[in-house]
Amino acid sequence: MQLTKNEAVKFFEVITEKETIRISKFLSLVLRHQPEEIGISLDENGWTDVKTLIEKCNGSGVHFDFEILKFVVDTNSKKRFSFNESYSRIRASQGHSVDVDLNLAPKIPPEILYHGTGEKSTDAILSHGLQKMNRHHVHLSADKETALKVGQRHGKPVIFEVAASAMHNEGIIFYQSDNGVWLTDSIDVRFLKVLE
Repeated sequence: MQLTKNEAVKFFEVITEKETIRISKFLSLVLRHQPEEIGISLDENGWTDVKTLIEKCNGSGVHFDFEILKFVVDTNSKKRFSFNESYSRIRASQGHSVDVDLNLAPKIPPEILYHGTGEKSTDAILSHGLQKMNRHHVHLSADKETALKVGQRHGKPVIFEVAASAMHNEGIIFYQSDNGVWLTDSIDVRFLKVLE
């Protein structure tokens, strides 16, 4: 159930882009990393009750109702969040540092995927490969533009080309999240190439 253009215009008049970003960042915090920050719990698959989330967020000074929450979810360019079919539960699509199982099925990746990072991480990646660090997976994109945007968040951007098909042929498992991000556990240096 997507918002119509008229509904989107109506909400844009009610909620500013700055406020939409603020709510989205707060949702990322509590649905991916620190649910205890507002006293919610995530089930084993990362879901939490929508009414409880709204109540706890409002009690923590981040105010919105269901319509605004739906607007934030529907208009998030990275599709970071998703509802269940009845809109009674919500979760982050990927990027968790808390222990959840998103029940993603293995998927055959395209031949090449991309990873964007900051220049300061290049030497470590070229020495040790890409590691998931405090997240569940290494995040990859299907296009250079998305990788560039991700890299820009970390300083001067560097894009790595990932030989995903070659990895898959060696038995390395890939997943794709609800919002299209490709995921894998780690990437050995031999599958990486820095794009100029």
